[in-house]
Amino acid sequence: MAEENKNQNNQPEQDLNQLLKVRREKLATLQEAGDDPFRITKFDQTHHTTDVKENFEALEFIPGVDEEGKSIVTPIEQIPEGKLVSVAGRMMFKRVMGKASFANIRDLKGDIQIYVTRNDLGEEAYAGFKKFDVGDILGVKGFAFKTKTGEISIHAKEVTLLSKSLQILPEKFHGLTDTDTRYRQRYVDLIMNPEVKETFVKRSQIIKEIRNFLDGRDFMEVETPMLVHNAGGAAARPFDTHYNSLDEDVKLRISLELYLKRLIVGGLERVYEIGRVFRNEGVDTRHNPEFTLMELYQAYTDYYGMMELTESMFRYLAEKVCGSSKITYNGIEIDFGKPFEKITMIDCIKKYTGIDFDTVATDEEAKALAKERHVEYEERHTKGDIVNLFFEEFCEKNLIQPTFVMDHPLAISPLTKKKPSDPSKVERFELFINTWEMCNAYSELNDPIDQRERFAEQEKAFAAGDEEANHTDEDFLNALEIGMPPTGGIGYGIDRLVMLLTDSPAIRDVLLFPTLKSIQ
Repeated sequence: MAEENKNQNNQPEQDLNQLLKVRREKLATLQEAGDDPFRITKFDQTHHTTDVKENFEALEFIPGVDEEGKSIVTPIEQIPEGKLVSVAGRMMFKRVMGKASFANIRDLKGDIQIYVTRNDLGEEAYAGFKKFDVGDILGVKGFAFKTKTGEISIHAKEVTLLSKSLQILPEKFHGLTDTDTRYRQRYVDLIMNPEVKETFVKRSQIIKEIRNFLDGRDFMEVETPMLVHNAGGAAARPFDTHYNSLDEDVKLRISLELYLKRLIVGGLERVYEIGRVFRNEGVDTRHNPEFTLMELYQAYTDYYGMMELTESMFRYLAEKVCGSSKITYNGIEIDFGKPFEKITMIDCIKKYTGIDFDTVATDEEAKALAKERHVEYEERHTKGDIVNLFFEEFCEKNLIQPTFVMDHPLAISPLTKKKPSDPSKVERFELFINTWEMCNAYSELNDPIDQRERFAEQEKAFAAGDEEANHTDEDFLNALEIGMPPTGGIGYGIDRLVMLLTDSPAIRDVLLFPTLKSIQ
């Protein structure tokens, strides 16, 4: 059989089809006998596999022996209270040895070996067990014991087929390694690769601990619309869709910002949302068109308050999720225990290029420097845009340890308060770790007149070809005119944070179902 006719299971297609046929025939036989596993509605699971291993001394049961020194077969109803364990999971391995067999059961927490004998199950049930396939989901009741080799196992007294697997799992030694197949069939990836499951368990823990941290600071979790008429709050192209009932075109949100600020106006003082946002952009190792964003807003503070909160939260998450304020990503140690560095964007560019943009007076001078340093720009770009391009080109790659980069140009920050000491800059920071932007924070602009002027500049930029520019949001301006207190706000990319704390190389590795081009 030619290599191209083999599938991910490393089986020739003809052999695979026969194996699949046999599985369906086994199911049909069970159903004809009145033993359809798909009619079972529940199974009383008392323990996970790790519970049995971690509490073995308390759970271990040693049956008596007969006159010849052989273990007495103890009926299930005679197993002492507290010693009977009931686990459920997928059978990943089976070895039949005449009157006794071994199998491996995998559940959410891990794997455990089961020992199955004809004497314990009875002849008919044992014959049925021998016909079970790898991939079938079983319920097992029995007691904990150690084999002669010292392996903690379950001596099965009852084995129930809870679901029949009609497909074949990838071949044991090669596993599921093709990345495209792993992402498309995440359910198989989770079965075959325990480290993948651990990543997503840890992702859930990270989000739980974020909530715990913010709850401890009296933040309120809220939800805001995903379908919006004006997708603002970020520099990104939105996805367009149509609302049939209203016969109106709407957009999928690109940010959480403008609605959360409305809630600050309404007096909710400390709010946050963890939710999906959608940006019509490319896909790479750090970007997916739909991703999880968290934004929070706190009244009566500024971007320095957001720095303190962020540094404290990242340190808290590292300690809670990873067990230490020091983590390792791609072999590089990152220390959350030390105070995070603070540097302005201008000083950072000066540090890595020697250029001080504070001495650059005009857009033309900035463009000349860009040409000199081979930094690509567009004709519409201002000095502020070019400052940002220089930062991206020469600085980001050097920012490994946690670093707050502060005081961005006004031109690239349409929703941020100006610095009183220098109106060409704004009170904004981005946190960089491992060269990645991890969050973006502002002293929020609460002047409705200034905000309207900023929107007008964004409209001009859009007309000049900037598809990511914001549009004027009249209802948001009305909210600002009602009055918003001084406020600190920040947005965190949750997926990138999970990548960092799980040592995952790509965003697709921390999204259960990443965006993929459909197979035609």
